Amino acid sequence: MAEKKAFGLWSAVFIGLGSMVGAGIFIVIGQAGAIAGNIVWVSFIFGGILALLSGYSLAKLAIRYPSRGGIIEYLVQAYGEGIFSGAAGVLFYLSQLIAIAAVAKSFGVYAATFMHGSNLVFWANAYAIGVVALFTLINLVGAAVVAKSENIIVIIKLTILIAFAIIALFSINPKLLSTADMPPLNNMLFAIGITFFAYQGFSVITNTVEDMTQPEKNMLKAMVISILMVAGLYIITSIAVLGNLPLSKVISAKDYALAEAARPILGAIGFKIIAATALLATASAINATLYATTEIGYTLAKEGDLPEVYDRNIFHSYEGLIVSALIVIPMLLFFNLSQITTVAALAVLIIQGLTHIGHLLKIKETGASLWLVLLAVAVTLSVIVLTLIYTSKSMPDLIYYILGAFVLSALFELVLRLFSGRIIRKQITGFIEKLEQKI
Repeated sequence: MAEKKAFGLWSAVFIGLGSMVGAGIFIVIGQAGAIAGNIVWVSFIFGGILALLSGYSLAKLAIRYPSRGGIIEYLVQAYGEGIFSGAAGVLFYLSQLIAIAAVAKSFGVYAATFMHGSNLVFWANAYAIGVVALFTLINLVGAAVVAKSENIIVIIKLTILIAFAIIALFSINPKLLSTADMPPLNNMLFAIGITFFAYQGFSVITNTVEDMTQPEKNMLKAMVISILMVAGLYIITSIAVLGNLPLSKVISAKDYALAEAARPILGAIGFKIIAATALLATASAINATLYATTEIGYTLAKEGDLPEVYDRNIFHSYEGLIVSALIVIPMLLFFNLSQITTVAALAVLIIQGLTHIGHLLKIKETGASLWLVLLAVAVTLSVIVLTLIYTSKSMPDLIYYILGAFVLSALFELVLRLFSGRIIRKQITGFIEKLEQKI
Protein backbone atom coordinates (compact mmCIF):
# COMPACT_ATOMS: atom_id res chain seq x y z
CA MET A 1 0.00 0.00 0.00
CA ALA A 2 1.40 3.40 -1.05
CA GLU A 3 2.32 5.81 1.73
CA LYS A 4 -0.19 8.64 2.17
CA LYS A 5 1.36 12.01 1.34
CA ALA A 6 1.06 14.93 3.76
CA PHE A 7 0.46 17.61 1.10
CA GLY A 8 -2.29 17.75 -1.51
CA LEU A 9 -2.90 20.73 -3.77
CA TRP A 10 -4.64 22.88 -1.15
CA SER A 11 -2.35 21.89 1.72
CA ALA A 12 0.57 23.07 -0.44
CA VAL A 13 -1.31 26.27 -1.30
CA PHE A 14 -1.99 26.89 2.38
CA ILE A 15 1.62 26.41 3.46
CA GLY A 16 2.61 28.90 0.74
CA LEU A 17 -0.01 31.36 1.98
CA GLY A 18 1.13 30.83 5.56
CA SER A 19 4.74 31.55 4.68
CA MET A 20 4.00 34.62 2.56
CA VAL A 21 1.23 36.37 4.48
CA GLY A 22 2.82 37.77 7.60
CA ALA A 23 6.10 39.35 6.63
CA GLY A 24 4.39 41.04 3.68
CA ILE A 25 1.45 42.79 5.27
CA PHE A 26 2.72 43.21 8.80
CA ILE A 27 6.38 44.12 8.19
CA VAL A 28 6.92 45.26 4.62
CA ILE A 29 3.92 47.50 4.00
CA GLY A 30 5.26 50.31 6.20
CA GLN A 31 8.75 50.15 4.68
CA ALA A 32 7.47 49.98 1.10
CA GLY A 33 4.89 52.70 1.79
CA ALA A 34 7.64 54.99 3.02
CA ILE A 35 9.26 54.69 -0.42
CA ALA A 36 6.35 54.44 -2.86
CA GLY A 37 3.73 56.39 -0.89
CA ASN A 38 0.13 56.01 -2.02
CA ILE A 39 1.11 54.04 -5.14
CA VAL A 40 2.72 51.26 -3.15
CA TRP A 41 -0.07 48.99 -4.43
CA VAL A 42 1.52 49.23 -7.91
CA SER A 43 4.81 48.01 -6.39
CA PHE A 44 2.90 45.02 -4.99
CA ILE A 45 1.58 44.29 -8.50
CA PHE A 46 5.09 44.25 -9.97
CA GLY A 47 6.38 42.28 -7.00
CA GLY A 48 3.64 39.73 -7.68
CA ILE A 49 4.59 39.49 -11.35
CA LEU A 50 8.20 38.79 -10.38
CA ALA A 51 6.98 36.19 -7.86
CA LEU A 52 4.92 34.46 -10.57
CA LEU A 53 7.90 34.32 -12.94
CA SER A 54 10.19 33.03 -10.19
CA GLY A 55 7.53 30.60 -9.00
CA TYR A 56 7.15 29.18 -12.51
CA SER A 57 10.90 28.60 -12.79
CA LEU A 58 11.14 27.00 -9.33
CA ALA A 59 8.06 24.82 -9.89
CA LYS A 60 9.53 23.38 -13.11
CA LEU A 61 12.82 22.70 -11.32
CA ALA A 62 10.98 21.06 -8.41
CA ILE A 63 9.10 18.70 -10.73
CA ARG A 64 12.32 17.66 -12.49
CA TYR A 65 14.42 17.48 -9.30
CA PRO A 66 11.98 16.48 -6.53
CA SER A 67 14.09 17.07 -3.43
CA ARG A 68 13.32 18.52 0.01
CA GLY A 69 16.41 20.68 -0.51
CA GLY A 70 14.49 22.94 -2.91
CA ILE A 71 16.65 25.78 -4.19
CA ILE A 72 19.83 24.19 -2.82
CA GLU A 73 19.23 21.11 -4.96
CA TYR A 74 18.64 23.24 -8.06
CA LEU A 75 21.88 25.18 -7.49
CA VAL A 76 23.87 21.94 -7.24
CA GLN A 77 22.17 20.52 -10.33
CA ALA A 78 22.97 23.66 -12.34
CA TYR A 79 26.47 24.56 -11.11
CA GLY A 80 27.83 21.21 -9.97
CA GLU A 81 29.08 19.98 -6.60
CA GLY A 82 31.57 22.78 -6.03
CA ILE A 83 32.21 25.49 -3.45
CA PHE A 84 30.11 28.03 -5.37
CA SER A 85 26.84 26.10 -5.16
CA GLY A 86 27.66 24.96 -1.63
CA ALA A 87 28.29 28.53 -0.43
CA ALA A 88 25.10 29.75 -2.11
CA GLY A 89 23.21 26.96 -0.35
CA VAL A 90 24.61 27.94 3.05
CA LEU A 91 23.74 31.59 2.41
CA PHE A 92 20.20 30.69 1.39
CA TYR A 93 19.74 28.60 4.52
CA LEU A 94 20.99 31.43 6.76
CA SER A 95 18.78 33.92 4.92
CA GLN A 96 15.74 31.80 5.73
CA LEU A 97 16.70 31.84 9.41
CA ILE A 98 17.04 35.64 9.28
CA ALA A 99 13.57 35.82 7.72
CA ILE A 100 12.19 33.73 10.60
CA ALA A 101 13.88 36.09 13.07
CA ALA A 102 12.34 39.14 11.37
CA VAL A 103 8.83 37.67 11.40
CA ALA A 104 9.24 36.48 15.01
CA LYS A 105 10.33 39.98 15.98
CA SER A 106 7.19 41.34 14.34
CA PHE A 107 5.13 38.84 16.35
CA GLY A 108 6.78 40.11 19.53
CA VAL A 109 6.07 43.75 18.65
CA TYR A 110 2.38 43.05 17.99
CA ALA A 111 2.09 40.95 21.17
CA ALA A 112 3.69 43.76 23.17
CA THR A 113 0.96 46.20 21.99
CA PHE A 114 -1.40 44.34 24.34
CA MET A 115 0.90 45.13 27.29
CA HIS A 116 1.01 48.28 29.38
CA GLY A 117 4.18 49.66 30.90
CA SER A 118 7.64 50.81 29.97
CA ASN A 119 9.38 47.46 29.51
CA LEU A 120 7.84 46.68 26.11
CA VAL A 121 11.17 45.79 24.50
CA PHE A 122 11.66 42.98 27.02
CA TRP A 123 8.17 41.60 26.37
CA ALA A 124 8.57 41.87 22.59
CA ASN A 125 11.74 39.77 22.78
CA ALA A 126 10.15 37.32 25.21
CA TYR A 127 7.12 36.77 22.97
CA ALA A 128 9.34 36.43 19.89
CA ILE A 129 11.44 33.70 21.52
CA GLY A 130 8.32 32.00 22.84
CA VAL A 131 6.65 31.71 19.43
CA VAL A 132 9.81 30.26 17.86
CA ALA A 133 9.97 27.67 20.65
CA LEU A 134 6.28 26.79 20.25
CA PHE A 135 6.45 26.11 16.53
CA THR A 136 9.72 24.26 16.89
CA LEU A 137 7.79 21.78 19.05
CA ILE A 138 4.92 21.65 16.53
CA ASN A 139 7.33 20.95 13.67
CA LEU A 140 8.99 18.16 15.65
CA VAL A 141 5.74 16.21 15.38
CA GLY A 142 6.08 15.94 11.59
CA ALA A 143 5.07 17.29 8.18
CA ALA A 144 1.42 16.18 8.41
CA VAL A 145 0.87 18.24 11.55
CA VAL A 146 2.54 21.25 9.91
CA ALA A 147 0.10 20.98 7.00
CA LYS A 148 -2.96 20.63 9.26
CA SER A 149 -2.01 23.50 11.56
CA GLU A 150 -1.33 25.75 8.55
CA ASN A 151 -4.78 25.06 7.11
CA ILE A 152 -6.53 26.18 10.30
CA ILE A 153 -4.39 29.28 10.89
CA VAL A 154 -4.48 30.45 7.27
CA ILE A 155 -8.29 30.19 7.04
CA ILE A 156 -8.74 32.29 10.20
CA LYS A 157 -6.28 35.04 9.31
CA LEU A 158 -7.35 35.33 5.66
CA THR A 159 -11.00 35.63 6.67
CA ILE A 160 -10.22 38.50 9.07
CA LEU A 161 -7.82 40.27 6.69
CA ILE A 162 -10.23 40.08 3.75
CA ALA A 163 -13.09 41.37 5.94
CA PHE A 164 -10.91 44.27 7.13
CA ALA A 165 -9.83 45.13 3.58
CA ILE A 166 -13.42 45.21 2.32
CA ILE A 167 -14.62 47.37 5.25
CA ALA A 168 -11.61 49.68 4.90
CA LEU A 169 -12.21 50.15 1.16
CA PHE A 170 -15.60 51.71 1.94
CA SER A 171 -14.05 54.30 4.26
CA ILE A 172 -11.17 55.43 2.06
CA ASN A 173 -10.33 59.12 1.93
CA PRO A 174 -9.84 59.81 -1.83
CA LYS A 175 -7.50 62.72 -1.08
CA LEU A 176 -4.96 60.33 0.45
CA LEU A 177 -4.79 58.41 -2.85
CA SER A 178 -4.87 61.44 -5.16
CA THR A 179 -2.23 61.98 -7.83
CA ALA A 180 -1.41 65.31 -6.19
CA ASP A 181 0.27 63.45 -3.34
CA MET A 182 1.78 60.79 -5.59
CA PRO A 183 5.58 60.40 -5.30
CA PRO A 184 7.83 60.10 -8.37
CA LEU A 185 7.15 56.93 -10.38
CA ASN A 186 10.73 55.75 -9.93
CA ASN A 187 10.01 55.43 -6.19
CA MET A 188 7.44 52.78 -7.05
CA LEU A 189 10.15 50.88 -8.94
CA PHE A 190 12.57 51.19 -6.03
CA ALA A 191 9.98 49.63 -3.70
CA ILE A 192 9.57 46.46 -5.81
CA GLY A 193 12.52 44.74 -4.15
CA ILE A 194 10.95 45.15 -0.71
CA THR A 195 7.48 44.10 -1.88
CA PHE A 196 8.96 41.01 -3.57
CA PHE A 197 10.42 40.02 -0.21
CA ALA A 198 6.82 39.94 1.02
CA TYR A 199 6.17 37.17 -1.53
CA GLN A 200 9.42 35.25 -1.13
CA GLY A 201 7.87 32.55 1.07
CA PHE A 202 6.43 30.92 -2.07
CA SER A 203 9.67 28.94 -2.45
CA VAL A 204 8.62 26.94 0.63
CA ILE A 205 6.16 25.07 -1.61
CA THR A 206 9.05 23.41 -3.47
CA ASN A 207 10.31 21.94 -0.19
CA THR A 208 7.08 19.92 0.12
CA VAL A 209 7.61 18.08 -3.18
CA GLU A 210 8.59 14.73 -1.61
CA ASP A 211 5.51 14.91 0.63
CA MET A 212 3.17 16.03 -2.20
CA THR A 213 0.64 13.94 -4.08
CA GLN A 214 1.09 14.13 -7.88
CA PRO A 215 3.65 16.98 -7.84
CA GLU A 216 3.78 17.02 -11.63
CA LYS A 217 0.16 18.26 -11.56
CA ASN A 218 -0.04 20.06 -8.23
CA MET A 219 3.30 21.88 -7.87
CA LEU A 220 2.82 24.61 -10.48
CA LYS A 221 -0.88 24.95 -9.66
CA ALA A 222 -0.14 25.41 -5.96
CA MET A 223 2.54 27.98 -6.78
CA VAL A 224 0.33 30.08 -9.07
CA ILE A 225 -2.79 29.88 -6.89
CA SER A 226 -0.99 30.89 -3.70
CA ILE A 227 0.88 33.81 -5.33
CA LEU A 228 -2.24 35.17 -7.04
CA MET A 229 -4.25 34.95 -3.80
CA VAL A 230 -1.53 36.74 -1.85
CA ALA A 231 -1.08 39.37 -4.58
CA GLY A 232 -4.79 40.18 -4.48
CA LEU A 233 -4.72 40.48 -0.70
CA TYR A 234 -1.58 42.68 -0.71
CA ILE A 235 -2.92 45.04 -3.38
CA ILE A 236 -6.33 45.52 -1.75
CA THR A 237 -4.87 45.89 1.73
CA SER A 238 -2.20 48.39 0.67
CA ILE A 239 -4.88 50.54 -0.98
CA ALA A 240 -7.03 50.27 2.16
CA VAL A 241 -4.17 51.21 4.49
CA LEU A 242 -2.82 54.15 2.44
CA GLY A 243 -6.38 55.32 1.79
CA ASN A 244 -7.19 55.51 5.51
CA LEU A 245 -3.92 56.66 7.04
CA PRO A 246 -1.70 59.60 6.08
CA LEU A 247 1.72 58.40 4.96
CA SER A 248 3.34 59.97 8.03
CA LYS A 249 1.26 57.75 10.31
CA VAL A 250 2.01 54.64 8.21
CA ILE A 251 5.73 55.32 8.60
CA SER A 252 5.54 56.10 12.32
CA ALA A 253 3.47 52.98 13.03
CA LYS A 254 6.19 50.85 11.43
CA ASP A 255 5.56 47.16 12.11
CA TYR A 256 1.94 47.61 13.21
CA ALA A 257 0.78 49.93 10.39
CA LEU A 258 -2.06 47.62 9.41
CA ALA A 259 -3.49 47.55 12.93
CA GLU A 260 -3.14 51.33 13.15
CA ALA A 261 -5.17 51.65 9.93
CA ALA A 262 -8.03 49.78 11.62
CA ARG A 263 -8.21 52.30 14.48
CA PRO A 264 -9.93 55.18 12.56
CA ILE A 265 -12.50 52.72 11.17
CA LEU A 266 -13.23 50.34 14.04
CA GLY A 267 -11.67 52.09 17.03
CA ALA A 268 -9.54 50.42 19.70
CA ILE A 269 -11.36 47.11 19.21
CA GLY A 270 -10.41 47.13 15.52
CA PHE A 271 -6.78 47.76 16.44
CA LYS A 272 -6.81 44.78 18.81
CA ILE A 273 -8.53 42.47 16.32
CA ILE A 274 -6.00 43.23 13.59
CA ALA A 275 -3.13 42.99 16.09
CA ALA A 276 -4.40 39.56 17.13
CA THR A 277 -4.66 38.56 13.47
CA ALA A 278 -1.07 39.74 13.00
CA LEU A 279 -0.06 37.32 15.74
CA LEU A 280 -1.71 34.48 13.83
CA ALA A 281 -0.22 35.62 10.50
CA THR A 282 3.32 35.93 11.75
CA ALA A 283 3.02 32.71 13.77
CA SER A 284 1.95 30.72 10.71
CA ALA A 285 4.77 32.27 8.66
CA ILE A 286 7.21 31.01 11.30
CA ASN A 287 5.50 27.62 11.23
CA ALA A 288 5.76 27.26 7.45
CA THR A 289 9.32 28.58 7.15
CA LEU A 290 10.59 26.42 9.99
CA TYR A 291 9.35 23.39 8.04
CA ALA A 292 11.31 24.49 4.97
CA THR A 293 14.55 25.33 6.77
CA THR A 294 14.41 22.02 8.64
CA GLU A 295 14.16 20.17 5.34
CA ILE A 296 17.00 22.26 3.90
CA GLY A 297 19.17 21.48 6.92
CA TYR A 298 18.30 17.80 6.57
CA THR A 299 19.25 17.70 2.90
CA LEU A 300 22.54 19.49 3.51
CA ALA A 301 23.37 17.07 6.33
CA LYS A 302 22.36 13.97 4.41
CA GLU A 303 25.28 14.46 2.06
CA GLY A 304 27.52 16.05 4.67
CA ASP A 305 27.59 19.81 4.22
CA LEU A 306 26.43 20.74 7.72
CA PRO A 307 27.50 19.22 11.06
CA GLU A 308 26.13 15.77 11.76
CA VAL A 309 23.84 17.12 14.48
CA TYR A 310 21.42 17.98 11.67
CA ASP A 311 21.01 14.34 10.68
CA ARG A 312 19.98 12.79 14.01
CA ASN A 313 16.33 11.86 14.26
CA ILE A 314 14.13 13.29 17.04
CA PHE A 315 10.52 12.07 16.98
CA HIS A 316 9.50 12.53 13.32
CA SER A 317 11.86 15.38 12.46
CA TYR A 318 15.51 16.24 12.95
CA GLU A 319 17.78 17.90 15.44
CA GLY A 320 18.51 20.40 12.69
CA LEU A 321 15.18 21.99 13.60
CA ILE A 322 16.39 22.62 17.14
CA VAL A 323 19.76 23.92 15.94
CA SER A 324 17.99 26.27 13.49
CA ALA A 325 15.81 27.64 16.28
CA LEU A 326 18.85 28.20 18.49
CA ILE A 327 20.55 30.19 15.71
CA VAL A 328 17.47 32.43 15.37
CA ILE A 329 17.32 33.41 19.06
CA PRO A 330 20.57 35.50 19.15
CA MET A 331 19.36 37.35 16.04
CA LEU A 332 16.17 38.28 17.90
CA LEU A 333 18.08 39.59 20.89
CA PHE A 334 21.16 41.33 19.50
CA PHE A 335 20.73 42.36 15.86
CA ASN A 336 19.14 45.35 14.12
CA LEU A 337 16.61 43.27 12.22
CA SER A 338 15.44 46.04 9.88
CA GLN A 339 18.89 46.23 8.30
CA ILE A 340 19.47 42.49 8.43
CA THR A 341 16.10 41.87 6.76
CA THR A 342 17.17 44.17 3.91
CA VAL A 343 20.36 42.14 3.51
CA ALA A 344 18.35 38.90 3.65
CA ALA A 345 15.92 40.21 1.02
CA LEU A 346 18.76 41.03 -1.35
CA ALA A 347 20.49 37.73 -0.62
CA VAL A 348 17.31 35.83 -1.50
CA LEU A 349 16.90 37.89 -4.69
CA ILE A 350 20.50 37.19 -5.69
CA ILE A 351 20.20 33.47 -4.98
CA GLN A 352 16.93 33.26 -6.90
CA GLY A 353 18.59 35.09 -9.78
CA LEU A 354 21.44 32.57 -9.72
CA THR A 355 18.89 29.75 -9.62
CA HIS A 356 17.04 31.07 -12.67
CA ILE A 357 20.33 31.54 -14.56
CA GLY A 358 21.23 27.95 -13.63
CA HIS A 359 17.81 26.86 -14.86
CA LEU A 360 18.78 28.08 -18.33
CA LEU A 361 21.56 25.46 -18.29
CA LYS A 362 18.97 22.74 -17.57
CA ILE A 363 16.09 24.08 -19.66
CA LYS A 364 15.91 20.97 -21.89
CA GLU A 365 15.65 18.70 -18.85
CA THR A 366 12.89 20.70 -17.14
CA GLY A 367 10.88 21.41 -20.29
CA ALA A 368 10.21 24.96 -19.10
CA SER A 369 9.51 27.89 -21.41
CA LEU A 370 12.84 29.48 -22.36
CA TRP A 371 11.26 32.93 -22.66
CA LEU A 372 9.59 32.80 -19.24
CA VAL A 373 12.81 31.73 -17.53
CA LEU A 374 14.77 34.43 -19.40
CA LEU A 375 12.18 36.97 -18.29
CA ALA A 376 12.53 35.74 -14.68
CA VAL A 377 16.30 36.27 -14.92
CA ALA A 378 16.00 39.75 -16.46
CA VAL A 379 13.37 41.03 -14.02
CA THR A 380 15.15 39.59 -10.97
CA LEU A 381 18.47 41.18 -11.90
CA SER A 382 16.75 44.51 -12.61
CA VAL A 383 15.06 44.52 -9.20
CA ILE A 384 18.39 43.70 -7.52
CA VAL A 385 20.01 46.74 -9.16
CA LEU A 386 17.09 49.03 -8.28
CA THR A 387 17.09 47.86 -4.66
CA LEU A 388 20.84 48.37 -4.34
CA ILE A 389 20.63 51.88 -5.82
CA TYR A 390 17.90 53.02 -3.44
CA THR A 391 19.01 51.33 -0.20
CA SER A 392 22.62 52.40 -0.67
CA LYS A 393 21.46 55.96 0.15
CA SER A 394 20.33 55.02 3.66
CA MET A 395 22.71 52.06 4.02
CA PRO A 396 25.94 53.07 2.23
CA ASP A 397 27.69 49.94 3.50
CA LEU A 398 24.99 47.62 2.14
CA ILE A 399 27.10 46.30 -0.73
CA TYR A 400 29.81 45.36 1.77
CA TYR A 401 27.25 43.51 3.91
CA ILE A 402 26.15 41.51 0.87
CA LEU A 403 29.70 40.74 -0.21
CA GLY A 404 30.61 39.89 3.39
CA ALA A 405 27.67 37.47 3.62
CA PHE A 406 28.83 35.67 0.48
CA VAL A 407 32.45 35.57 1.68
CA LEU A 408 31.46 34.18 5.09
CA SER A 409 29.25 31.54 3.47
CA ALA A 410 32.09 30.54 1.13
CA LEU A 411 34.52 30.32 4.06
CA PHE A 412 32.03 28.22 6.03
CA GLU A 413 31.62 25.89 3.06
CA LEU A 414 35.40 25.69 2.56
CA VAL A 415 36.07 24.90 6.22
CA LEU A 416 33.47 22.13 6.21
CA ARG A 417 35.02 20.58 3.13
CA LEU A 418 38.55 20.76 4.51
CA PHE A 419 37.72 19.31 7.91
CA SER A 420 35.04 16.78 6.97
CA GLY A 421 35.75 16.01 3.31
CA ARG A 422 32.03 16.19 2.58
CA ILE A 423 30.19 17.99 -0.22
CA ILE A 424 26.62 18.67 -1.32
CA ARG A 425 25.84 16.02 -3.90
CA LYS A 426 23.02 15.81 -6.41
CA GLN A 427 20.26 14.16 -4.41
CA ILE A 428 18.17 13.09 -7.39
CA THR A 429 21.10 11.48 -9.22
CA GLY A 430 22.01 9.54 -6.11
CA PHE A 431 18.41 8.36 -5.71
CA ILE A 432 18.23 7.11 -9.29
CA GLU A 433 21.54 5.27 -8.94
CA LYS A 434 20.26 3.47 -5.84
CA LEU A 435 17.16 2.35 -7.74
CA GLU A 436 19.31 1.03 -10.58
CA GLN A 437 21.44 -0.93 -8.11
CA LYS A 438 18.33 -2.57 -6.63
CA ILE A 439 17.09 -3.52 -10.10
